[in-house]
Amino acid sequence: MTQSKEHSYPPPPDGTMTFWKHLEELRSHLVRSAIAVVLLAIAAFVAKDFLFSRIILAPKEPYFITNRLFCYLSDKLGIPALCINADPVKLINIDLAGQFTTHVVVSLIVGVIISVPYIVWELWRFIKPGLHPREQANSRGAVLVISGLFLTGVLFAYFLIVPLSINFLGSYQVSGLVENQIALRSFITTVTTITFAAGILFELPVVVLFLSKVGILTPEIMRKQRKLAFVLIIALAAIITPPDIFSQIMVGLPLFLLYEISIRISQRTIDQAEER
Repeated sequence: MTQSKEHSYPPPPDGTMTFWKHLEELRSHLVRSAIAVVLLAIAAFVAKDFLFSRIILAPKEPYFITNRLFCYLSDKLGIPALCINADPVKLINIDLAGQFTTHVVVSLIVGVIISVPYIVWELWRFIKPGLHPREQANSRGAVLVISGLFLTGVLFAYFLIVPLSINFLGSYQVSGLVENQIALRSFITTVTTITFAAGILFELPVVVLFLSKVGILTPEIMRKQRKLAFVLIIALAAIITPPDIFSQIMVGLPLFLLYEISIRISQRTIDQAEER
């Protein structure tokens, strides 16, 4: 009776990795990324007071830097409407396990956000061996750029869009007979949705670079579609911001600037391809 042997996949004759070896390699990178997220989420969970009092709930308080800046401008310019969140929004919890589940979910979200540079680096390590030396040289700094754009979008939303959204949505009333009582879960969902959406939208130059490299997008197409892009940017700004024109402009301007930068990135990519 023959003994069973562990099945192994022989390497291809040219020395390249097999499909299953690629999957195994990808799994190891994903596992390390997941471990990083969990460890940082645990650290965020332990730092509960700082996480909630000084970060997550801070944009609704008068002491938050953005609120103080707008109120300062309100005093200097004599425009009372500019002062935002002078009266902090009061949050309530109506679920028995609501505060605990919110604590866990927020910790995981913070773990993911902080882990983004490491996750991108792990994915880069997986992709890098498949690139030619010239492509590797041209892609130097990709991890820094992708991570930087995402974190810039998150910080932009956190320090600007979130306080404006809280001020508008938290104080808006259809009638003086209806009092706002904001649920904790609703507040957290709004803050995390806005920040994540902004982080993803700020990756526009990276998306344009990829589409230009594969020949799907050209700078000529982007220039011809400026008007359509402007409409789409305004629509996106309206989705992730409160329905007031000021907030939409504050989001739309950097996105349109990123669009113009993306045109130049696309042009540079095409030029480099033609030089080869």
